[in-house]
Amino acid sequence: MINKLLGIEERFIKLEQLLGDPVVIADHAKYQKCLKEHGELSKLVMAFREHKSVLIEIAEAKELLKDSDSDIREMAKDELDSLELKKERFESELKLMLMPKDPRDEKNVILEIRAGTGGEEAGLFAADLFRMYSRYAETRGWKVEIIESNSSSAGGFKEIVAMIRGKGAFNSFKYESGIHRVQRVPETEAQGRVHTSAVTVAVLSEAEDVELQLNPADIRVDVFRSSGPGGQSVNTTDSAVRVTHLPTGIIATCQDEKSQIKNKVQAMKVLKARILDAMVREQDEKRAAQRKDQVGSGDRSGRIRTYNFPQGRMTDHRIGLTLYRLESVMSGDIQEIVDELKTYYQAIALKEAQ
Repeated sequence: MINKLLGIEERFIKLEQLLGDPVVIADHAKYQKCLKEHGELSKLVMAFREHKSVLIEIAEAKELLKDSDSDIREMAKDELDSLELKKERFESELKLMLMPKDPRDEKNVILEIRAGTGGEEAGLFAADLFRMYSRYAETRGWKVEIIESNSSSAGGFKEIVAMIRGKGAFNSFKYESGIHRVQRVPETEAQGRVHTSAVTVAVLSEAEDVELQLNPADIRVDVFRSSGPGGQSVNTTDSAVRVTHLPTGIIATCQDEKSQIKNKVQAMKVLKARILDAMVREQDEKRAAQRKDQVGSGDRSGRIRTYNFPQGRMTDHRIGLTLYRLESVMSGDIQEIVDELKTYYQAIALKEAQ
């Protein structure tokens, strides 16, 4: 690890020299490229330099342990214990920084929420979850665009698909995939009994054209009349679009735009994201089969979280996190949950890498 870090530090020093070179400064594209790489390496190099400083301090403290003065030896021992802890912390951080990053982390997100068991109550909770995610996205300065929605008669959603645009969106949302369970008294429940319903959430990264090239011959495009609310022009013209990837059978539809062309563009984005997601999950499953301890990645097949309204409690079952502030969670205050999940899965990945 040290040799790798020394090589990175050497490259960092070279980049600093290049950024001060008049020839590089005059070449805007090259300058921006160097500046970006310098920024990406900066945090790692600073941590490495602090780690090296701690190693020097440890060596000095060990020398003081040989001192003839007992008070100095005692002070050096206390200092050494503290420095050893600091050294371990820096080494863990450095190992984490050196791990390969998920190339999808900085991408936009396609969020799919579907009502599961629980009928109309599940549909209402699907709407609540979409509102929660939308408000969280707003606090991060990200834009939310509805691609497709299918409303329920009670005012919820049978299904809603949305694009969340913003740098790092996937990194924050990727552990939300799975079954979200709600326990509360439905509005239609006359006897005040608590019901349990479920909603499925899928989080996909937006697929870029360079990542996924689809053969036009493999795509079937169908147009049909939109249904549901949307005004006369939406409901009376064949503006809705369904695209099917024939080799896999994966389908995506969009009917929220008035324009057939816009609907097709949006549907193709969802289709590509679903195909890419299927490819990534297939690769993950193959890797998981080759190792004893599987790393969780937001597996959508499992129950991940319970929202208990009578007790005002939210529990994430993967990490054992329980928060007694359900109202604020449902209002989009979920950064604590996001951070805890990131820390948990980073720790697992770090353990596997050792």
